[in-house]
Amino acid sequence: MVSTRRGRSSLGCLVTLLILAAVGYFGVNVGEVYLRFFQFQDAMKQEVRFAAHNSDAVILRHLRAKVDSLGLPESAGEVTLQRDGRTIEIEAEYYEHIELPLMVREVHFSPRATGIF
Repeated sequence: MVSTRRGRSSLGCLVTLLILAAVGYFGVNVGEVYLRFFQFQDAMKQEVRFAAHNSDAVILRHLRAKVDSLGLPESAGEVTLQRDGRTIEIEAEYYEHIELPLMVREVHFSPRATGIF
């Protein structure tokens, strides 16, 4: 006995592939924004590790250069740095726009790093 194919399974496969492609496309946009945040926060932590050897001006210059190289908004370059004895605290605050289907989200980021040198 021969059964007839309706074609529903191949259409289901195409719909699944279309959904996966859309999720991947928009997921890259979201992932890129968070990756830049983590890279900037890592740069802050690195500056905290070498704070004993660098002045405040040098640290701020390095972080502003990192903001520029990562393509972060200008407000991310407004870094605050506080030293108190042997402790240092570096922080910044900025917003990024994430484009999703039918909407644009504005996400708040506040990377910071503290440490003892």
